[in-house]
Amino acid sequence: MYHTLITAQELNQHYSSDDWVILDCRFNLADADKGEALYINGHIKSAQYVNLNQQLSGAVTAVSGRHPLPEVTAITQVFSQAGIGEHQQVVVYDDCSGAMAARTWWLLQWLGHSKVAVLEGGVDAWLQAGYSLTAHSINPVSRHFVRRDSAYQAISITQLCSGQYQLVDARAAARFNGEEEPIDQVAGHIPDAVNRPFSDNLTPAGLFKSRDQLKAQWQTLANDNTLHMCGSGVTACHNILAMRHAGLSASKLYVGSWSEWIRDPTRRVVP
Repeated sequence: MYHTLITAQELNQHYSSDDWVILDCRFNLADADKGEALYINGHIKSAQYVNLNQQLSGAVTAVSGRHPLPEVTAITQVFSQAGIGEHQQVVVYDDCSGAMAARTWWLLQWLGHSKVAVLEGGVDAWLQAGYSLTAHSINPVSRHFVRRDSAYQAISITQLCSGQYQLVDARAAARFNGEEEPIDQVAGHIPDAVNRPFSDNLTPAGLFKSRDQLKAQWQTLANDNTLHMCGSGVTACHNILAMRHAGLSASKLYVGSWSEWIRDPTRRVVP
């Protein structure tokens, strides 16, 4: 079974329609319809599309971040309808080196389904390996998704404000430093947070660095109180994935992240 990353060659070699489920997680924050349009145009055979806004997130409120957690009953229904039972190996992919797919990976881990891996290099790596895409859609056989206990934790803003955590922000340095803010209404970062852009997990080719490299780079930030964040709890999952791939313990996710923190103007911001 694969629990963190899987290569295109491994997926092509071992895929079984009975025991494997492939989820296409392509999504563009600036164009919410683009990911599904790309899926319709061409996707890995047997893949199903899951939408970050509509399926992998809950309803946005006046006090939430941009991608709050979905209700457990809703997301377990999504995974049940996708055909994910207790024994299925799940593979998730996108077109941005795992930045979007890692959210689906984390959701499944959070719900206790550990047999899930991100496709290394995504759809680009699949094509570069010489494999084709299809526009043919499938009708998955529904299975009963069962939630299990998990070491992956979601931390609320109440817990954040009342606890002692080492916040690690996965946003680009320019956003963290308040030099630019293309998405949210306030620039800067939460006091005492440290910046570790998720892109630092990758090689220039857009693949994950080796386990040894990632372990050496993450060890100083890895402890029981490590808490990951980003703009809205999506790319922060990429950092959690990198730590797990390096063999480090599962760390926590502040799902609301920056977009929730700035909802209250009384919360401190470092510009």
